Amino acid sequence: MKRVRSTASSGGSEVREATSVGATFSDGPPLGKLAPSGGSALHEVKSVGAIYRGRFAPSPTGPLHAGSLVAALASWLDARAHGGSWLVRIEDIDTPRCVPGADALILQQLAACGLLPDAPPLYQSQRGPLYQQALDDLIVRGWAYPCACTRQEVAQAYAAQGRPKQAQPPGGAESYTQVSERGGLALAASGQARPRHGERVYPGTCRHGLQGRQARAWRFLTRSPESGSIAHPDTRWHDRRLGGQQQNVEQAVGDFVLQRADGLWAYQLAVVVDDAAQGITDVVRGEDLLDNTARQILLQRALGLPTPRYLHVPLVLGENGEKLSKQNGAAPLAPGQPLASLRQAGELLGLQVAARSVADWLAQAVQQWVAMHTARERAPVKSTL
Repeated sequence: MKRVRSTASSGGSEVREATSVGATFSDGPPLGKLAPSGGSALHEVKSVGAIYRGRFAPSPTGPLHAGSLVAALASWLDARAHGGSWLVRIEDIDTPRCVPGADALILQQLAACGLLPDAPPLYQSQRGPLYQQALDDLIVRGWAYPCACTRQEVAQAYAAQGRPKQAQPPGGAESYTQVSERGGLALAASGQARPRHGERVYPGTCRHGLQGRQARAWRFLTRSPESGSIAHPDTRWHDRRLGGQQQNVEQAVGDFVLQRADGLWAYQLAVVVDDAAQGITDVVRGEDLLDNTARQILLQRALGLPTPRYLHVPLVLGENGEKLSKQNGAAPLAPGQPLASLRQAGELLGLQVAARSVADWLAQAVQQWVAMHTARERAPVKSTL
């Protein structure tokens, strides 16, 4: 068992024993063979399991609105259309942003719309030990390192390299996640002028050590820990709606954060751990999350976990042309009007359902979804690096 140095929640550092992730990701069905602990090679796990499992993963920062219902409905329909199970995961790791009682309200809104999970909801705030174990495993394998940089220092280093104030990929914002097999540009088509989690590309300041400084956060190494060369210049995957996609994570994002300076776990690590632990085979979510996919695939490879299939659905846009969200004043779903809310969400997904009850509407919507999305062969699609 190898001893590693890992950041404490206070921003300091402590020495503790790191263990392999191994079979402890056990909330779902078997995940296949993991990469050997301690190795740094990226191992592909091709199978995501024969039994469909989908999920909806809202953050409890407020009630559901029209945009979040579209994502919930799409993931529920896809699970039912494939005869699979549908889970709800409450992504409450960013505790400063969480609103007390919002999780219960979200579950009530889903239930009113007939969207009932097949198991009790999972709360990320209760899963810190699993995330820590995954981080320790990445450290042992050489895929994670401590970082002492503040945001201001990253910005200064970024400016010193002569880069634009806002990080953009080579070729401009439209090339951030490229390109559909049908010739479309996924993010451009969604109206996203820049990636959802767009931050300055990390310049790799702490890749070669802290130089006597105190560790603040942990980052994922986008270069090979053995050779120092780019391990995966382009991460490629297939989106069930948008077709072929690719992203150069090192150029577009840089070494991304796994654990924040405040001790909280980063979204990218938590979602990968939980998808694997729950045996998720299909991720159906909003198109604004498309730009996260390459980072999540790299983490899956580094941890020896399977890559699920992905389907990113259209966004509901606000009056300003940006994604409808709580941040830009999205109104909560109208109470007592679940059928109207479902009709509105269904229309954005291309469904034309005439029904007078929630149950009948959902039953007809499932049949339309089957015709629209499951006629194609559903063999697992290989994601290449």
